[in-house]
Amino acid sequence: MTAAPTVTELLLAQAGRTEPGLKTHDGTWSWSEVLTASAARAAALRELLSVRSSGTRSSGSGSPSSAPVSGNPVSGGPLGTVPGDGPPHVGILADNVPEFAFLLGGCALSGSVLVGLNPTRRGTALVRDVRVSDCRVVLTQSSYRPLLGDDVGVPVLDLDGPEWTDLVARHAAPPDDPAAADPAPVTADDLLMLIFTSGTSGDPKPVRCTHGKIAFPGRMLAERFGLSHSDTVYVPMPMFHSNAIMAGWAVGLAAGAAIALRERFSASGFLPDVRRFGATYTDYVGTPLSYVLATPWRPDDADNPLRIAYGNEGAEADLAAFAERFGCHVVDAYGSTEGGIGFARTPDTPAGSLGRLTDGVRILDLRTGEPCPPAEFGPDGALTNADAAVGELVNLAGPGWFAGYYNDPDADADRLRDGRYHTGDLAYADADGFAYFAGRTADWVRVDGENLGTAPIERILLRHPAVAEAAVYAVPGHVGDDVMAAIVPTAGAAPEPGEFADFLDEQDDLGPKQRPRYVRVTADLPRTATFKVIKRRLAADGTACTDPVWERHGGGYRPIDRP
Repeated sequence: MTAAPTVTELLLAQAGRTEPGLKTHDGTWSWSEVLTASAARAAALRELLSVRSSGTRSSGSGSPSSAPVSGNPVSGGPLGTVPGDGPPHVGILADNVPEFAFLLGGCALSGSVLVGLNPTRRGTALVRDVRVSDCRVVLTQSSYRPLLGDDVGVPVLDLDGPEWTDLVARHAAPPDDPAAADPAPVTADDLLMLIFTSGTSGDPKPVRCTHGKIAFPGRMLAERFGLSHSDTVYVPMPMFHSNAIMAGWAVGLAAGAAIALRERFSASGFLPDVRRFGATYTDYVGTPLSYVLATPWRPDDADNPLRIAYGNEGAEADLAAFAERFGCHVVDAYGSTEGGIGFARTPDTPAGSLGRLTDGVRILDLRTGEPCPPAEFGPDGALTNADAAVGELVNLAGPGWFAGYYNDPDADADRLRDGRYHTGDLAYADADGFAYFAGRTADWVRVDGENLGTAPIERILLRHPAVAEAAVYAVPGHVGDDVMAAIVPTAGAAPEPGEFADFLDEQDDLGPKQRPRYVRVTADLPRTATFKVIKRRLAADGTACTDPVWERHGGGYRPIDRP
């Protein structure tokens, strides 16, 4: 694998710079001030967690140790246990506030591990995340503290409370003091963060994110897009998730650009923020482009400094519409928190494609493990050999940047089988090697003995002008599965059942087995904090929901009668 820098190296490279390094609605900090603030957090964490100033190297074992920690200055008893021979884990439960960025730098300098906690989780679910990630302390915004309840099992400190702020203040150093940073010795393989998966198909799993796994894409993307000190990287996605860290924060750090943080994503605030901060680059994941496009159009929308919007899982129609309306270049890539496979679209990539399969990446038949044949298309563009062509995206060359889940060998083994990294994503490829997303393996719908991917059906449904969002999933049928779709209408423009059936009849590439038997019309789709649809919740509802549901009869749809 290509040699990668460490986050610590990227951070120290900004020492002494007086240009803006961090921008928020509350203020601006130079890069020199960012480094000084990070150094103060590093020293505070060392005292708080009794970490030697020389740092502790990560073994990566993830196995818990029973050795108690002494020297805890915080009331409430010892700070738990040290996980294995590795560094201590620090949970952060916060929006994109300055303290999040300073703690990222502080963990890099102290050799600690930052655990991003999701504030949309509650009670026992959130405490479960704290425990499975072996957090020894949780630092939280005071507004989020009630989410944890009273039985967390580790001390909880408010980021704006006296215990933490006084501790940081004791370690404040003059700007540009070269001794203040006192960086722990780390390599690209050492652990820096635990980032949880979105949890669309079950409990979120903490993914091990090393220095290299974060720093490498940061430098690669900064170089790819020609970003420099004169740029501003706007990060509106939540920093407890990989997109904001690897496609946002790390990019700004590697470029030495200013990093502008939005506490929480706001569609109406997006363009004003871009103008206010002078943002030239931004990250996204999933539907935020759709939400921004849904804001009222203004004739001067393209009068802004934004040049690049980089992310993944954007709707095909939104990519072009966003680029045209806001006068920027939108680059949609394929990737995941695990990082086992990643590739991006090139100028010759066909519409709807993820990009061309890279060396070592293949689409394998789920039953035989053999490479799937190229996709074949009929005169109408419909995929004619879906059962043979659709398979799982697999990296035959190994794990890529996947460094494992934390303390979950069963999940590791499921991802890495026979030395190959299995994404759990379905796809098919044309004769030129361009891949098309077909859904998740968990989304596979089996109708009359034929396996169907959900993503192609969703793309067809989104062609209807009255459909803003669509999710397709399996519900139990008399034999096998039935196809069900949940659609979110555009404002005030819900389709009529008969007209919607006529529309589906006109779609030449929608096969008879792909046509939804049930259609649920809903105001919102259940989503994770990173805007991914939770299909398992929709599937659990089935037709027993309070939303209107249509059932197919013959060639049309009619509403299901409610008791």
